Amino acid sequence: MSFKIKDNITWVGKVDWELRKFHGEEYSTHKGSTYNSYLVRDKKTALIDTVWTPFAKEYVTFLRQETDLKSIDFVIANHGEPDHSGALPELMREIPEKPVYCTANAVKSLKAQYHQDWNFVPVKTGDKLSLGSKELIFIEAPMLHWPDSMFCYLTGDNILFSNDAFGQHYASELMFNDLVDQAELERECIKYYANILTPFSKLVDKKIKEVVGLNVPVDMICTSHGVIWRKDPLQIVNKYLEWANDYQENQITIIYDTMWNSTRKMAEAIASGIRQGDDTVVVKLFNCARYDKNDIITEVFKSKAIVMGSPTINKGILSAVAGILEEMRGLGFKNKKAAAFGSYGWSGESVKMISEKLKEGGFALANDGLREMWNPDKQGRENCINFGKTLASTFK
Repeated sequence: MSFKIKDNITWVGKVDWELRKFHGEEYSTHKGSTYNSYLVRDKKTALIDTVWTPFAKEYVTFLRQETDLKSIDFVIANHGEPDHSGALPELMREIPEKPVYCTANAVKSLKAQYHQDWNFVPVKTGDKLSLGSKELIFIEAPMLHWPDSMFCYLTGDNILFSNDAFGQHYASELMFNDLVDQAELERECIKYYANILTPFSKLVDKKIKEVVGLNVPVDMICTSHGVIWRKDPLQIVNKYLEWANDYQENQITIIYDTMWNSTRKMAEAIASGIRQGDDTVVVKLFNCARYDKNDIITEVFKSKAIVMGSPTINKGILSAVAGILEEMRGLGFKNKKAAAFGSYGWSGESVKMISEKLKEGGFALANDGLREMWNPDKQGRENCINFGKTLASTFK
């Protein structure tokens, strides 16, 4: 399908209803995704971004129905990742002489991925491309979320083509922010930020303030994934500024895995103690071996503190716990507290190991953690409840 965003701008992307995993197996996409591509017509015609590699032939065939490919004067590659550039080889076979506008880093990226020396035109912040009555203004946006990323702004229509920034993995036939389920949209937006952009929060904050400082009107934000922001488009910009500044809510998240339910019982008792110690705080529990890791990471992002638990196995911790600890270390959360717990039989190293991993991940440890031997009895449960009460006070 295609549809008009404005009389001179047509969406020519792909809605991927079936996508359930992205970045290999790294990111869950319960709601599918879209690969947004835009055809901008004036005296000259520009094509902004393409689609993911598996849809390349379909995309070019469809694009040919929308316009004579030879009528495309400029190809804009806002980002070299294959979900946006994957159809370029198929397209450029048809129009090999057409210039490809992108950042210098994107030239390196695209050459390394596709081994083609297209007619690249490197651009930097402030460079302009005239389409006739309107111009595209390029804005480099390194690490939002690759070194090669950029935005482009269309004068006259006041549209920011933001690539990955302000997007989300969300398939919909409606395609505009004011038409979709608002709770779903907010959930997918914060999940996208938490799992992909958290490590670059300082750069996000700096770049947004730089763009806002240009003092240009923004009537619409056209992202490369998910909805187009046409109603109050700056709402998502303001959310990014909020999320980029060590975001947290009044929430404590308990994450654990268990072998014979001893650690689960500890987790539930600790949760009870936290609630008894602070009836205003939201407490959420997740068995990380059974729950989607990206959804858990989103809850960690929202939390002011986390509590991690695992039994000891072979002088170590369960693999699901180890995996999510490594995910959190890479994301580099800031201004969050943590504590560890776990059951054990004879050696009991898990609590110390979890504590060390949490500290490596930038979390401030509340204490040395809690260990209980085998299946916690009545006294063991009381120990867990009291541990939770103490954490509630510490995390306030």
